[in-house]
Amino acid sequence: MARRLAASKRDALTLRILSAAILAPLGVLAAWLGGPLLAGVTILAAAVMGWEWGRLTDHGRFGAKGMLIAAAEAAGATLAAMGWPAAGIGVVFAGAAARLIWPTGEAGANLWAAVGTLWIGVPCVAVLWLASDSTGRATLLWLFALVWATDIVAYIVGRWAGGPRLAPRWSPKKTWSGALGGLVAAGLVGAVTANTLGISILSPVFWVSMGLSVAAQFGDLAESAAKRRFGVKDASGLIPGHGGLLDRLDGLLAALTVAAILTLARGASPVMWS
Repeated sequence: MARRLAASKRDALTLRILSAAILAPLGVLAAWLGGPLLAGVTILAAAVMGWEWGRLTDHGRFGAKGMLIAAAEAAGATLAAMGWPAAGIGVVFAGAAARLIWPTGEAGANLWAAVGTLWIGVPCVAVLWLASDSTGRATLLWLFALVWATDIVAYIVGRWAGGPRLAPRWSPKKTWSGALGGLVAAGLVGAVTANTLGISILSPVFWVSMGLSVAAQFGDLAESAAKRRFGVKDASGLIPGHGGLLDRLDGLLAALTVAAILTLARGASPVMWS
């Protein structure tokens, strides 16, 4: 029994590694090239995550309510790709409002569905808005690196060190040791990014990286809470060993949203702050 369990864990880890080896380069390539490739990948991802969220918040069913979410996400991202991010945000908010006042279903489920529509749609618009700036490539690669570093190191440190649970009611496997490991990893990414850009390693990008690590981990916890609320293990089974696309991008969605707000507030991407 113990051998079978160990083999199952190894197989799951192998699937996770193979899936990541395919998805990560696609994300990096899209960020590097930008343009139609990034737009197409973002619109497709928005629609898929909208479909997953629609199913998740409707107990595994996908009907008109789920179609509304997926359509709002895809339309918002499409408008952003066309150079109209404000209109894209407007469509996403309209979709969330429509889902909130849907005349059937549980009121609590409607609220979850509406909030999730914003949680997915806003960062999908934001990634295309951030990419349109002259520093877009550097910003996206920095964000990808810090979120991936947070996820990977938090997973490794959490399994190795163990210790008190971070939020047992939301996600029983995550630990404080893993969260701190992810925070340190994001700080290192920030320091390397700053050094690459020729600025002080203790510049704002270092501190913002750690702040975005916290945001990414909260995004991960929020999706875990949603899955527990609706009694599902994964958003879908699209990615072998990983579950759904939303399961892999939950932290990135949160980090993108915060990064876009900071960029809007300061008038420049955090990689340009001094």
